[in-house]
Amino acid sequence: MRILGIIPARYASTRFPAKALADIGGKSMIRRVFEQSVKSTQLDNVIVATDDERIFEHVLSFGGNVVMTSQDHHSGTDRCYEALTKTEGLYDYVINIQGDEPFINPEPINQLAAVLDGETELATLVKVIDNDEILFSPNVPKAVLNKKNEVMYFSRQTIPYIRNSDKDQWLHAHTFYKHIGIYAYRSDVLSEITKLPVSSLEKAEALEQLRWLENGYSIKAVVTSDDSHGVDTPDDLARVTKKFL
Repeated sequence: MRILGIIPARYASTRFPAKALADIGGKSMIRRVFEQSVKSTQLDNVIVATDDERIFEHVLSFGGNVVMTSQDHHSGTDRCYEALTKTEGLYDYVINIQGDEPFINPEPINQLAAVLDGETELATLVKVIDNDEILFSPNVPKAVLNKKNEVMYFSRQTIPYIRNSDKDQWLHAHTFYKHIGIYAYRSDVLSEITKLPVSSLEKAEALEQLRWLENGYSIKAVVTSDDSHGVDTPDDLARVTKKFL
């Protein structure tokens, strides 16, 4: 299987404009994401997909691969598909790597790539939840898996509901999973899902991946022990910088 890693990087961001170019210990955020991603042993190529000339020129300046994409995309998935169509060579799968995780560990990328066997349509990462703050936070999407480690549903709500149990005991009664937003798409499926209209479940939960489930696609879940460290605000940047540098 040939796998293309794509790092979507928009310039505009409501809470943190130009965060892709934010300095982190002498390197930009997007450079750190790129350099971590190319350490993956399972990716045949890694590119940045941006909508901004400043990011485009910056990636070129440090020797990275980059393609210019439309400013009109509503999701990283849509940007990944355009980038795939503009990249030379044939790829069986695309892995969408978050552009705001400057210290991403390449091993979870390898774990995700390991299930891309030609049959898998879509895949993503999940992590066992181990504290109540994450379990009950509506800002942390949860995933429910079937016996084949396929995702049955994603929700901002805590699911499943544990009947006849106090909430402070829920973690002892069931294994809950946090969704980590890195996706793998089979290339033909990526083309198909970008043409789907927004679904009712997606609108309700504001979770793009529910559109795929609602339209009958299967999403393989890979359980990882690694966690995500995304940067949405300047405060997040200070937090992750302190943790890793």
